[in-house]
Formats: sequence, C-alpha cells, structure tokens
Amino acid sequence: MSEIEKPQGPKIEQKEIALGKLRFDCLVAGNEKDDLVVLLHGFPETSFMWRSLITDLSSEGFYCLAPNMRGYSINACPKGKKNYQIELLVKDVLDLANALGKSKFHLIAHDWGAVIGWQLAYTFSDSLISYTALSVPHLKGFYKALQTDKDQQYRSRYIKKLVVPFIAEYAIRKNDFEAFRKLWKSSTKEELDDYLSVFRKRKVLTAALNYYRANLGKSKTKEIGEIRVPTLFIWGNKDMAIGRYGVSEGHQYCKGPYTFLELDAGHWLIQTRYPEIKEAVLNHLNT
Repeated sequence: MSEIEKPQGPKIEQKEIALGKLRFDCLVAGNEKDDLVVLLHGFPETSFMWRSLITDLSSEGFYCLAPNMRGYSINACPKGKKNYQIELLVKDVLDLANALGKSKFHLIAHDWGAVIGWQLAYTFSDSLISYTALSVPHLKGFYKALQTDKDQQYRSRYIKKLVVPFIAEYAIRKNDFEAFRKLWKSSTKEELDDYLSVFRKRKVLTAALNYYRANLGKSKTKEIGEIRVPTLFIWGNKDMAIGRYGVSEGHQYCKGPYTFLELDAGHWLIQTRYPEIKEAVLNHLNT
C-alpha cells in the first residue's frame, strides 16, 4: 500500500481490494470507524476526480472509498460486454463496501457512476444512508427524455457512435485521445495524466465502452421506480449531455427527503464548481 499526501489535508491511501478474482484499485482516506462514503466516477474519468472531495470529507469525519470501477482497474477488467451489466456493477459497489466492513454507506456518484447509483438506491435502498447524484437524473426521467424529447435525443447522439465495436475505439485513441482531451479541458494536469495512464491500457477503453454496450436498450435500469433514500441531485444547466426535460421528469420519483441543486455549469461539475459541490454534499451528509 502506498500513500499519497495532499498538502494541508489527511493522507489518501492507494489500496487494492480483491473481490474474488477481480482486484480493484481504490483511493481510501479517513478513520475506518466513521461512516463510509463511496464515490463512483463516470466516463471517461477515474477515481482521481474525487481526490479533493475525499480529502475534505475525511477531514470532516467520514471514511472515504473511491474505486477505479470494473474495467478501469486493470486487474478488474474482464473481457466481454456481458461482464458489464448493471447488476454486476451494482454488486461491485456493495461488495467493496462489505470488504471494508460496512453494510451501510453514503453514496456519491457522477455520470455512469450515477447510473449505477440510481439502480443501487432503488434495488438496495437499505444499504444506503444517503445518495448524491451528479449530472444524471433519475433514470425514468432520463429514459423518457431519450424517447420523447428532441433536445435530449440530440444531446445523446454521441452514444450511437460509442456502441460500434472497434470503430469507436479507433476514433477515441486517434491522436493520443484527442477526443477525450477536449472533454478534459477543465481538469488539472495531474488529473489528465492519471486518466491517460488508465485509458492507454488497451483493455480499459473497450471495457469502459461496454458500460454502454451492455446496458443501453435492454438494461434493468429502465425498471427502477421510487427512491426513498435521502437524495441530493446536482445538475449543471449547461450540461452538453443532459437536458432539462429529463431532469424535470426525474424529480417526481424521489419520494424521500430530496434536494435539487441547479448550477450554472456544464457536465464536469467537480472540476468547475467544486466549492458549491463540497458545501452541498457536506450539508446532505450531515443532515
């Protein structure tokens, strides 16, 4: 186990957690006796995106775990899209928490992590103390938008390209991930370097794209219903991928304590609006 130290903050440990034959690269910080907070990254990012929030949350008395998820951890990167079905992605989260001795935890998730999070909040609500979703709304609202809203259909047109085998990988790798670099323009150099170190591993890009290929159009994500876990949802109204219609349609399914925070921001909320995110998350966790 190695240690990464952020100035004026607690240490973040790099830890490998084994779940059967799969071994996940994780960031861990805080006192293991405190309530656990699990943080799930999206696409195309890694657990590195959470380092500032991990530092701040662990300073406030939370035990934090941020994994490089299935496919992003090189030793948890099984071949074949069937290994990336939503049920397996959800199970990974529960099993990682259990590996740290926690049966209940707070969950914070962005983008694809939030897709997994909504599914977990519905299917395994007893395992969550609270849920915070960034960018992606309740999936019934989002899927309705995909089916009926022309604006969302336009925003989601990129997905059709991502599900095409080989061609998508070729296009993304072109010019050393030029397409991804455009998305990462708000990231620090250290963050970008970490992302590239992961995606340059040949199996990882296909595994990450398998999240789309294994779940869209036939996933159990369409079956989720009312969420009764205390939920915070944060959305940027300039998000290039998620329009207002799906966000508005999603509110009605959050039947427990629910807070919605709309920011004048795009998709990369942690990188561009961190102070507001930190304040909202801490308020939510401490409620």
